[in-house]
Amino acid sequence: MESAIPSHLECPRTRQRRVPDDYEPPYPSFVARFNPSVTHVAMAYFGVQYEGAETESARRALSDIGQALAAANAPGHWDRAHYIDEAGYTNVMSIAYWDGPAVFDAWFGAHGASWASGSSRYAGCGTFTEVVRPAVERYETLFSANDRAEGVAVLANGMSDMVQEHAYWGGARDRMPLSQHSDMAPSGAPKVVSEGQYRRVVPHDNLCLIRSGQDWGDTPSEERRMYLEDVEPVLRQGMEFLRDEGLSIGCFANRYMRVLDPRGRDTDKSFGMSWWRSLADLERWAESHPTHVAIFGAAMKYLSALGPAAKLKLYHEVTVATEEEQFFEYFNCHARTGMLRVG
Repeated sequence: MESAIPSHLECPRTRQRRVPDDYEPPYPSFVARFNPSVTHVAMAYFGVQYEGAETESARRALSDIGQALAAANAPGHWDRAHYIDEAGYTNVMSIAYWDGPAVFDAWFGAHGASWASGSSRYAGCGTFTEVVRPAVERYETLFSANDRAEGVAVLANGMSDMVQEHAYWGGARDRMPLSQHSDMAPSGAPKVVSEGQYRRVVPHDNLCLIRSGQDWGDTPSEERRMYLEDVEPVLRQGMEFLRDEGLSIGCFANRYMRVLDPRGRDTDKSFGMSWWRSLADLERWAESHPTHVAIFGAAMKYLSALGPAAKLKLYHEVTVATEEEQFFEYFNCHARTGMLRVG
């Protein structure tokens, strides 16, 4: 068993973990291990938004961003997911990851800067860009299995052995290297600046982003039934609470998304992706809010019934970004899209 914090990022602690040094987690979990030469990553969400049936304009937009993500200085990994938001609009997001800021900057200057600026118009569609570029000290990952990477972890060298800092409230904070000496408290407040159909969000310091996913593709029939009938509806209810009422507890926006295959078909993967005022707000929801308590209870009942035989794979990535590491831009999107809710 090893620490979730890689040795090259360890430093003298001025803030203590929530568990003692001899803590032993009740089940194994793993984290992504990046090359020590990686100092920053980029996580970029490029969205297409439309109402009703998919139009030729929406198809062209999705094709264009797909081609751009295969161009020079392309991301190390990208995937695509969709959901229908509370306003009834379909949102299709191409989510890309880079492990070098200079490569991302070169790609973005050539292909991403115009995506939601209004200079590339797709009639009847909205486009938006949401980016964080955290230092490696400012994000963490966690996986229930070490044989399938997702999200930013696809860029890593591989997975750790079993790590100590998990299976307790506050584990995400303890896995983040910056937590050794910082409380990562937010400061300031985000605001929306509008120029006609173009809007950008001026962010605040220490915004929190989480992508938390489920993969039931390997589950046999009975386990699949248990997940889809007993767990997923409870998860969906919690995701809808955050979508509709999250602002009251510090969640700026939440999307419960289904991952698409290269042909645009649903896969057996989903994830919740949400922006939070702070890591502390996310922690409070996870630890004590009735909606997450219900999710946790349903998941524990499911996993307890199956034990080590469970084939469901779970993962997440959590980031706490400085003001300078964030970028939000929206064109022709409705007012409750993503971080526009803060306005």
